[in-house]
Amino acid sequence: MRKIVIALSVLMALTSCVSKKKYAELEAKNKETQDLLNSCTVKLNTCLEEKAGLAATAESYKQHNQDLINSSKDLTILTTKGAENLEKSLESLKEKDLKISRLQDALTKKDSVTLALVTSLKGAVGINDPDIEINVEKGVVFISIADKLLFKSGSYDVSDKAKTVLAKVAKVVNDKPDFECMVEGHTDNVPYKSNGIILDNWDLSVKRSTSIVRVLTNDLGVNPAKLIAAGRSSYVPLVANDTAEDKARNRRTRIVVMPKIDQFYDMIEKEMKKQAK
Repeated sequence: MRKIVIALSVLMALTSCVSKKKYAELEAKNKETQDLLNSCTVKLNTCLEEKAGLAATAESYKQHNQDLINSSKDLTILTTKGAENLEKSLESLKEKDLKISRLQDALTKKDSVTLALVTSLKGAVGINDPDIEINVEKGVVFISIADKLLFKSGSYDVSDKAKTVLAKVAKVVNDKPDFECMVEGHTDNVPYKSNGIILDNWDLSVKRSTSIVRVLTNDLGVNPAKLIAAGRSSYVPLVANDTAEDKARNRRTRIVVMPKIDQFYDMIEKEMKKQAK
């Protein structure tokens, strides 16, 4: 019996010792596994964080790429619109250049007509008479006739000699249906002494102008619709009224021969239509 008890005690002691050792091993193994799990957990969390960061970066790149695509589309649209606007601007410039060219052609034609008119007037009136001047300023023909050929001093009655000169002017004017004439009366600066009929230099310059107009229309057959009567008094002198000779130069009648404004525009319009064909 005693031997049995001793045997059981030894067996129990051996069994107890084996269990503790095994437990320690398992405990160590468990700790190792737990450490490994913790390490894996840390790595997993790090990977998840990196994944989230990469996903955010990828999304940012994706958005940036989309923005670039949109910008490219906008740039294409802007480039297309810019090209269209440039083309329209070039077309507009071409049209303006064409209009300028046509206007220049019309002006050249007008200058040619004016030159022909000057030649006709000089041929008809004569260019050697110092009391008659014919010149062109800015496309307008001016015929300046000294008053001593037209009127007596202080008078507005046209002399017979003047009618001879005016007849030559009338012939050229009648040959140019597209032109009209403005008759300007000019005086010197000596004040006119009123006689109850003529009040002053203004009055004298206008009455002389209307007297010339009446001769041109009543005696020489010029169309009244082509004539304009105007008086300038002493306010547009050719030279200073310092001497008797200079005062005589300022006393004059000027006939301005010019194309009718509507005729001039018709001339331009016709030229433009011709160029457009």
